[in-house]
Amino acid sequence: MPAYWFSSANVTDEAAMADYAKLARPAIEKHGGRYLARGGRHVRLEGADWERHVIIEFPSLEAAEACYRSPEYQEALVFAKKAVQRNACIVEGL
Repeated sequence: MPAYWFSSANVTDEAAMADYAKLARPAIEKHGGRYLARGGRHVRLEGADWERHVIIEFPSLEAAEACYRSPEYQEALVFAKKAVQRNACIVEGL
């Protein structure tokens, strides 16, 4: 069953964000992740507005969580913590 990793973020450091992206993408792809949305236009319907949204599809909830906890992604996350304020979650699909 697929799972979806959702992130909403406000970028605070573009250089650190670029470093994060260089490391995160290979880690995500290694775990079967596929970007469905990354940045782009959005319409806020309710709640706080975030400037950037990302949706990544994974083969399963377990694959998405394994990606997040992997050494490769944790290395990327060091840069993300410097680069953005964000919310992130993984949701199992139907």
